[in-house]
Amino acid sequence: MPHLTSTTAGTTSTDVRTGFGVPGYAHPLLAPTEWGELARPGTPLHWVVLNVADGPGSRPDPHCLEAAGRLRNAGVRVLGRLEAVRGARGFGELVRDANRYLDWYQVDGFLLDRCPSEHVCLPEVRRIVTTLRAVRDNAHIVLGHGTHPHPGYAECADQLVTYSGPWSDYRWSQVAEWTADHPPERFCHLVHGVPRPHLEEALRIARWQGAATVWFTDRTDHGGRGDPWETMPGYWDEIVSRIGTGVSE
Repeated sequence: MPHLTSTTAGTTSTDVRTGFGVPGYAHPLLAPTEWGELARPGTPLHWVVLNVADGPGSRPDPHCLEAAGRLRNAGVRVLGRLEAVRGARGFGELVRDANRYLDWYQVDGFLLDRCPSEHVCLPEVRRIVTTLRAVRDNAHIVLGHGTHPHPGYAECADQLVTYSGPWSDYRWSQVAEWTADHPPERFCHLVHGVPRPHLEEALRIARWQGAATVWFTDRTDHGGRGDPWETMPGYWDEIVSRIGTGVSE
């Protein structure tokens, strides 16, 4: 198959249940149905990202606090989104935003979005992750590379987003061979523009490439001018049913 470079990437663990990593809906006032659905019992969620205003915002937002609290009360892990801008944002800014997320929304961890992937940036990312774990005990840390980074990044975070992009590229994507040294729960794939008839194929690719956390949606980025993650997939009930019954294990 063209999207495989290793036949062992998805076989390191056979009892891992696939679940959702939700990269961040629109504000709860704009997407109340979406946020409500996430709190529905039995939804196979690994984590949900809270993105108030490209970060925590400048002041507490009561609507976001309510949405995050509802999820946390339901046992769902909520992550604050920290925008790394491929390493362009400084250490101090990221730690400030992390503390705001903790003070205002009591998040369970962080998604370091648009995280750099080069080896030269690894020491600084490791420094940031170490600090995030110091300010929040048992913080769940996800590095949002969107591509396969240098393998050293796998040693400093709980999960890596090794694909983020359109279905047109994902269906022909290749997995880095070093990922076979790690279990599927260490990797996440975020894919937009997945047509309903190709949903099962997308789930198979994630399984073969060894990613236990996924987010597939038929929404698109409208040629780079929109956010495909703002609303739930049009086939939400179907994908919940497929993953909830373990079809992609």
